[in-house]
Amino acid sequence: MTGAPDRRSPLAQHGRAPRSRPLTRLLLAMGVVAAVLIVSIGGVGAFALWNAADLISASSVQIGDEDELPPPTIGEIEGDVTMLLVGTDSCEGPNAALSGACQAGDTDGERNDVTMLVRISDSPRRVTVVSIPRDMMVSLPECTGPDGRTYPAESSAMLNTSYANGGLSCTVDTVEELTGTQIQYAAAIRWTGVINLSDAVGGVDVCVAGDISDSYTGLNLTAGTHTLQGAEALQFLRIRHGIGDGSDLGRISNQQQFMSSLVRKLQSQSVLGNPATLLNFASTAMQQVSNGQLILSSGLANPTRMVQIAMALRSVPFSDIVFVQYPTYYSNSSASRVLPVTDAAEALFAALAENKALILTGEASQGSAVEVTGEAAPLPTPTPTSTDGAAAETPAPGASAGAAGPDAVELPSEIAGTTAAQVTCTQPQR
Repeated sequence: MTGAPDRRSPLAQHGRAPRSRPLTRLLLAMGVVAAVLIVSIGGVGAFALWNAADLISASSVQIGDEDELPPPTIGEIEGDVTMLLVGTDSCEGPNAALSGACQAGDTDGERNDVTMLVRISDSPRRVTVVSIPRDMMVSLPECTGPDGRTYPAESSAMLNTSYANGGLSCTVDTVEELTGTQIQYAAAIRWTGVINLSDAVGGVDVCVAGDISDSYTGLNLTAGTHTLQGAEALQFLRIRHGIGDGSDLGRISNQQQFMSSLVRKLQSQSVLGNPATLLNFASTAMQQVSNGQLILSSGLANPTRMVQIAMALRSVPFSDIVFVQYPTYYSNSSASRVLPVTDAAEALFAALAENKALILTGEASQGSAVEVTGEAAPLPTPTPTSTDGAAAETPAPGASAGAAGPDAVELPSEIAGTTAAQVTCTQPQR
């Protein structure tokens, strides 16, 4: 794809994040307490305490010219946000017990099994999550690994090779080159971190259209709705055998169902309106950084910045939160490898660059793993009063208003996906 950004400074970009020191951990705890105060009462004194936690940057990864970002301030973040979220398959520490491949010694290193590019636009706020298949063949830039070894650029390699070569910053460089999008923030989480964070939010509701059983992950679910947390939540995110067409593309749709349900829960009063739950979630997230299960880029390793980004998400309508799969087709040379549909991808990223509302015209899943079964109810929102005393009309965060309009763009049918306004259900493998 043309229009890729210039390569940025590689300064300290490929090293593993060091463990945080006791003082840093104390500052993290101070930051968590202050976060609750900011969200609950907006105290200026609390912000000063929170700002001290900026020293957690010692545990972060440099991915580019992040030092040029403006200092954080109270309130919703200004402008666009482009962030890369990566889930890895590490066999280190407690993660090994969660994988049969790890226990059998069938895997080496650490790969980005999940790669999601998150775009939060400026006014009007819209959120698009682009899932990029791990098995997609892409070009890789030259990267230096944590061991100091330099990996040469490759014209064609699986996407998940990027993290194995050079860690989080190498995956950032790869996705930037693929999409022509400059990434501001990035985070990588391991399996144990996913388990702990799902526990912290009290689980996520998912729908299964029929009984599913997967001996690879050990997940067995009966037809119906389930609230998943802990190891079961991780298994649901990893499962591909037993659902849809049994492919990684089907697994992506399953992950999008999980994330869509999570978004609806986070926007509800059960999380954002509950200081105790918020404190538990923030504390758990910081603990994952301390334990090495969550790695953040230096720009994101600032608790104040996290709050700013979260505030930008709190009132986006469900219909303007879109989950799509990077368009692909199966390679003739390998049934397990996919290739990018470049024209369709260019249409998607052009619409995102221009902050256009997206209209989905393709299937819900490239891997036949989910089907749309209904529409999520919009969240109740207090109706503000205008200056003349009349009730003003304000769409609720789940309302369908805003999804269409004169600026809306119909995406090519090769792009599969759903919105957070659509309730989906996982389909057993046929």
